[in-house]
Amino acid sequence: MLSVEWAWQRSHYPVERPRPRPDLVAIGGLAVLVVLGLANLRALGATSLAEHQAAVVAGGIVLFCVLRRCRTSSLRWLGWASYGASVFLLLVVVAAGDLGYGARRWLTVGSFTLQPSELAKVGLLLVLARVLGTDRPWPRRLAAALALSAVPIALVVIEPDLSTATVLAGLTLVMLVLGRIPLRAIVALALTAALVAPLAEHLLRPYQLERLHGFLSGSSSGAGWTILQAHIALAWGGSSGLNGQPFQHLLAEYLPSRETDLAYTSLVEQWGIRAGILAVLAAAAVIWRITLCSRHARTRDASLAAAGLAALISVEVGVSVAANLGLVPTAGVPFPLVSYGGTAVAVHLAAVGIVLALRADAERRELWLVPRWRRTHPRLVRFTALTVTASLIAMVGFAWQLQHNRGPSLRTAGLDQMTRCVRVPAMRGVITDRNGVPLATNTPLDEIWAVRGMASRTVLGRLAPLVAQPAPTLRRTVSASDELIVPVAALPPAAGARVAAAHLPGVLVIPAAHRTYPYGALVGPVLGWSGVATPADMQRWPDLALGAIVGRAGLEEQYDTILRGTDGRQCVYVNPAGTPVALASYTPPVPGTSLRLTIDMGLQQHVAAALATAVRQGGNQGAALVMDPRNGQVLAMASFPSYDDNLFGPPVDEEGLAALGNAPGNPQLQHATQLAAPPGSTFKLVVAAANMAHRTWSPDQVVPTGGSWMLDGHTFHNWSVLPPQNLEQAIAWSNDVYFYKLAWALGADRIVSMARTLGVGAPTGIDLPDESGGYLGTPAALGDQWYPGSTVLLGIGQGYLTTTPLQDARWTAGVATGALVTPHLGLSFGRGRAPLTWPAPRQLGIDLGPVRAGLRAAVTSGTGTVLASLPVPAGGKTGTAEDPSAGGEGLDSWMSAVAPIGAPRVEATAFIRGRGNGHPSSEVVREGLAYWLAHSNSP
Repeated sequence: MLSVEWAWQRSHYPVERPRPRPDLVAIGGLAVLVVLGLANLRALGATSLAEHQAAVVAGGIVLFCVLRRCRTSSLRWLGWASYGASVFLLLVVVAAGDLGYGARRWLTVGSFTLQPSELAKVGLLLVLARVLGTDRPWPRRLAAALALSAVPIALVVIEPDLSTATVLAGLTLVMLVLGRIPLRAIVALALTAALVAPLAEHLLRPYQLERLHGFLSGSSSGAGWTILQAHIALAWGGSSGLNGQPFQHLLAEYLPSRETDLAYTSLVEQWGIRAGILAVLAAAAVIWRITLCSRHARTRDASLAAAGLAALISVEVGVSVAANLGLVPTAGVPFPLVSYGGTAVAVHLAAVGIVLALRADAERRELWLVPRWRRTHPRLVRFTALTVTASLIAMVGFAWQLQHNRGPSLRTAGLDQMTRCVRVPAMRGVITDRNGVPLATNTPLDEIWAVRGMASRTVLGRLAPLVAQPAPTLRRTVSASDELIVPVAALPPAAGARVAAAHLPGVLVIPAAHRTYPYGALVGPVLGWSGVATPADMQRWPDLALGAIVGRAGLEEQYDTILRGTDGRQCVYVNPAGTPVALASYTPPVPGTSLRLTIDMGLQQHVAAALATAVRQGGNQGAALVMDPRNGQVLAMASFPSYDDNLFGPPVDEEGLAALGNAPGNPQLQHATQLAAPPGSTFKLVVAAANMAHRTWSPDQVVPTGGSWMLDGHTFHNWSVLPPQNLEQAIAWSNDVYFYKLAWALGADRIVSMARTLGVGAPTGIDLPDESGGYLGTPAALGDQWYPGSTVLLGIGQGYLTTTPLQDARWTAGVATGALVTPHLGLSFGRGRAPLTWPAPRQLGIDLGPVRAGLRAAVTSGTGTVLASLPVPAGGKTGTAEDPSAGGEGLDSWMSAVAPIGAPRVEATAFIRGRGNGHPSSEVVREGLAYWLAHSNSP
C-alpha cells in the first residue's frame, strides 16, 4: 500500500529543483585517467595510437555529455538497447570477426576497431539492474538474471576471451549480491562454480595456461618473464620516470602489452610512481562518486546500476593493478581509461555519464519519498568501496616498497637483459730470453668489426674499399653471421687508422695482435703455442670465456695465467628481438705480463745446430740441454726434429700441420722432457753414488774385470777387455764388468733407493707441461719378473729403466755439486722483473769425491777425452744404451758433463737416439760447453 501511495505522489506532486551542478570530482577523475593514458602513449612514442585514442576520447566525451542528460525513466530502453546491440555484435564477431592472437574479438569499422565484449559489460550491467530491481520474488529474479548473463558470457567464451568472460561472470555475481538475492542461493552458486572451475582449465588457451602456471611457479620465463619485466619497469620508473632520459624507448620495448594490459606499469616506468599514485587516486575518486550515486538514485534499478558500475570499475582497476604488480596472474584486464582501447574508453565514459545522469535526475526532481531508513539500497556498497580503496592503497605501497627494496637489483637485471657484450681479447705477454731477446711477440693488428643491425648496407659499402673487400662479399659476411658483432677484416695499424677516421656508424676498430714466434722451430717445443681453449682448458679455468685464446703447449701453457692478460669487452644495447640498436660501454683489455726465461738464445742456437748435425749423421731423434747445476736454470734446451709454432696461427697453416703430423721422429715432442730411453752407462754415476752412500766397496778397491762376467750360468759382456780397476778408473773407462759386480754386491734395493734420491723414475718438476717421469722398475713392483740378471743390468743403466735427458742432466749435476736442483725455464715476469721462486737445492749429504774424480778422469784419459780441449777442467760421462725401440743399430748415444769440475757452473747433456755410440753426443756437449765458457760472465 505504501508503494502505491509513493508512486501516486511521484506522478502528481513532483517538486522541480534547480539544475544540479556537474560532479566535478568524478569528471576530474575521469579527465586525469584519460590524460594519463594519453601521456603514456606519447611517452612510448606511439603517436598514431595516441591520436586514435584522443579521437575515441572525444567521441566518448560526446556520449558522456549526451547521456549525462538522461532521465531515470530512460534506463529501461538504454539497458535493453545496449544489451541487444552487444549480443548482436558478439554474434557477428563469432561469425566474421577479426582474427588476432588466436581469437576473434574485434570488428573493424573504417579506421576504428570495435570490441563488442566491452559494450556487453555495460549492457549486461543495465539489464541486470533492471531485472534485479523489480519487486518479483527472488527465484524469478535470479533465474532471469542467470539467463540474461549466460548469453553474452557464452559468446565471449566462444571468441575466446576468457578474461572478459570472467569479468562478466564476476559482474553477475556482484549484481546478485547487490540485488539482495539471498546469500544461501549465492553461496550455492559459488560452490557450484568452484566445483566446475577445474573443468574450465580445458577451455584455457596455451598462453593462458602459461600465464597461470608461470604465476604459480614463480618462473622467470613465459608469463613469469612478463611479471619480471613489469617489476623491472616499476624499478626503473622511480619517483619521476624515464620520460626524456636516454634509452627510454629501448627499456620500454622490453615491457609487453605496455599500451594495454600493462599500461599501469608503463605509466609508472615513463612518469614515475607519482603518476601511478595519481591514477589510483583518480580511479578511487570515480568509484566513490559512482558509489554515492547508488545512494541517491530515484529507483531501485537506478541504484543497482550505479552500484554495479562502481563494482565493475573497482574490479577492473584492482585486477589490473594487481596483475601489473605480479600479485595475481596476468589476466588481460586493462586499466579503465588508461589502457589503450577505443571501445573500452567510449563505453566507460558513456556508462559513467549514465550513472551521473541518474543522480542528477534524482537531485533535480525532489519527491515525496518514503523515509530514508525505509528505502532498500544495494547490499555492501560502501563496504566494497572501502575494501577496494584500501586494496589499491596497499598495492601502491607494494609498488613503492618494490622500488625501494629491489630497485637496484631489478635495474641491473634490466640493463643486463638489454646488453650484449663481445669479448675483446687481450694481447699475450711477450716472452724473452734471459738477455731480453724476444722469443714470442705480438704483431700489432687492428680488427674491424661490424655491428649487425647498426652497420647498414650504405655503411658496409663505404667500408668495403677501406678493407679491400668487395661490398657484396662484405654484406654477405655480415648478414650470414649469427653474431651480434662480426669480425670482417684484420688490418695493419695504418689501415685501421683510416677506417677509424671514416667514423662509420656500427663499425668498430679494435686493437688486436697476431702471436709471432721469431725463432720458429729453434725453440718451438719449449715455447709451445696458443690457441682456442679446449673443454679441458675450460674445466681447468672455469672463468674462461668461450673461444678464449690460451696457451696450449710448452711455456705458453705453463705460464698462461701470467701471459694471458685480462680480456676487455665491447657491449651493445639490443632490443627484445636481439638486434643491436646502440653501442654501450667499452672496457679495454689489459695486456698479459711479460715472461723472462733462463734461456740464452745465442747458446740455444749453437746447441741446436750441433744437435741437428749429429742427429742427421745417423740418428732419428735427439735432445740437448745446458743447465746451471747450482740453481737449475736451463740455459739451452734443444729438440730435434722440432716444429715451428707459427704453424698453429692464427691463421692455422693447415698444410704445414698436416705435414708435421706425418713427419718422422715425433717433432711435436719436447725430447728433453718427454722422450724416455735407457740411460746406459751414464746411470753408472747413480750406482757409484749408491756405493758411496752404503760403502759396499771401498772406492780404492781394485776389482778384476776383463771382457765378461758370468753369474748363474749367464755371461755379461764388457764393451772391451779392461784390466782390474778401482771406482775412479771404472767410471773413466765405463767398465761394464766392474759395475755388474758392484750392482750385484749392492743389491737392487740400494741402487733403487739412490736412484730415487737423485730423481730417477719421477718428473723433475721443470716448468713444462706433460713431463715424462720415465720408468724405474723395482723387485717389489715386478715380483717374479725380477731376475738376478735384472740387478746386474741395472748396474749399467739397462733393463727395467728409462729416463729423460733432463733427468740424466739432473743427477749428473747432483753428483757434481752434492745437491739436487729443480730445473726451470722461468726466470722473472713483469716490467719490474719480479723473480720466479723455486725450491732451494736439496743437499745429498754423501761424500761423492771419488765419483767426481771418475768424471774428471773420463775427460783426461777415458771415454770423454773429447772435452779435454775445453779451457777449464771438465768432467763427464759417456753412455751407449741398447734401445729396442730406437731402430737402426738399436743403440742410443748419451753424454753428460760439468765444468769446471772443482766448482761446476755449467752442466750439459746430449742424447741421440739410434746413433750407435757416445761420440756424437759428446760432440754436442763439447760445442755447448765451449760456447758457454767463451760467452758467459758467470763467476
